[in-house]
Amino acid sequence: MQSHIKASPEELDRLRATGRSGSTFKKSPLQYLGQVGFVLLILVILLYTLFPFYWAVVSSLKTTSEIVLPNPTMWPREFTLDNYRTVFTDNSFMKALANSAIVSTSVVVLSLVFGTLTAYAMARLNFRGRTFFMYLILSMTMFPGIAIIGSLFQMMRRFNAYDTLWGLLVVYLSFSLPFTVWVLANFFRAMPPELEQAALVDGATQMVALRQILLPLAIPGMVTTGLLAFIEAWSEFLYARTFTISEKAKTVQIAISDFTGNTQFEVPFGTRMAAAVLVTIPLLIGVLIVQKRIISGMTAGAVKG
Repeated sequence: MQSHIKASPEELDRLRATGRSGSTFKKSPLQYLGQVGFVLLILVILLYTLFPFYWAVVSSLKTTSEIVLPNPTMWPREFTLDNYRTVFTDNSFMKALANSAIVSTSVVVLSLVFGTLTAYAMARLNFRGRTFFMYLILSMTMFPGIAIIGSLFQMMRRFNAYDTLWGLLVVYLSFSLPFTVWVLANFFRAMPPELEQAALVDGATQMVALRQILLPLAIPGMVTTGLLAFIEAWSEFLYARTFTISEKAKTVQIAISDFTGNTQFEVPFGTRMAAAVLVTIPLLIGVLIVQKRIISGMTAGAVKG
């Protein structure tokens, strides 16, 4: 049995238009206004976050006389690289840059090594008091740095760790290691337990299962956590200013604040901005290199199963 449906030419044209566009739904003016508002909000956020770095780059390319003008210019009238030459020829700054690289890299390595083992134990092993110890580790990150700086100062003087790189490393681990344990524990907890159980059934030990089965799956989380620990250690100022006094242990943040002008009343804004740009570049390069790992690490564990 066949049935014939008659349609008017106008209806056929509407059906053809629907087939081409996929939908005849028209957005209301309020929806268009919402989209425009969302785009404007994104532009405002980008301007708010990128403008400080833009201003630092522009200021580093200006002369001192142009920086202190009453009406600042958004673009240098006369480009100069004198500020960068001053930074690169300053031996104290280059020494501090090396100190920051050593301390920050050591913080990342030690945080990942000890943090991974601790996070695995907290997430996959059953023992009495596991929850208590987990929240105890988390509580270590809740104290403001200024509240414990006096106790840390006394401890560093007692153990002869004042004004040393290894003393600064120990202090930085006090805030990077708890954060690493807390984040990686959530990654290990979100992994299917069947993977580890299958390895144990095949005769593998727990360390072998961790190294060959779980660690490859935890790489996105480790990369994200390591990068955040590096940024925090690289940018830290309070502890570095309090616990270092000589060039042998000063970090790059302290070196930037110690730049002086030609006179005691001159503030070397251009030199400091050039140093700030140079210090920021390694962080940008690191983020660009591991950006895919960061995205997967931030979303890993969001859906379990």
